[in-house]
Amino acid sequence: MSRRYESIEELRRKKKLLQREINDLENLLTFKNTKESLSAFTNGLSDQYLQEKVDEDGDEKVVLRKDVIAKQLTSEVKDLLISKNTAVGFASSAFKGNITDSLVKLGVTAIVGNYAKKNMKSSNWKNKLVGAALIYLAPIALKYVRKKLEVYQKNKSVSSMEQLI
Repeated sequence: MSRRYESIEELRRKKKLLQREINDLENLLTFKNTKESLSAFTNGLSDQYLQEKVDEDGDEKVVLRKDVIAKQLTSEVKDLLISKNTAVGFASSAFKGNITDSLVKLGVTAIVGNYAKKNMKSSNWKNKLVGAALIYLAPIALKYVRKKLEVYQKNKSVSSMEQLI
């Protein structure tokens, strides 16, 4: 497994490269550049939501881009409403049972969005962390709960059908 080096200079260059790489990884893990670290952890998902700003003291800090978050939420809600804009669309979806799903989704989105917005405006860093976690983790948690409910409902209907037979 060992490799033979031609000279001691080549070995020193390799050592410096490895040290530089280790320092870069340490900077990433210690959040010296917060936006870059979060980008690496989220595989670039957080890039559009974060912005670096320089305050009065000349210190750089990372802030959430609330305009992008609000725009994305409103576009999602607007797309949901436009797809069911007409009265016929509402009536036909009501027969299918989708209107209640849509209303529940809108309600949960509004509640979670307002709670996250309130937490993001807080001066406490823990509340801001909770708000950011809600923005990223709430959709994942809601999808998980929905899948579990669908599986439960399916199992319940199968067991009731078995009882009828």
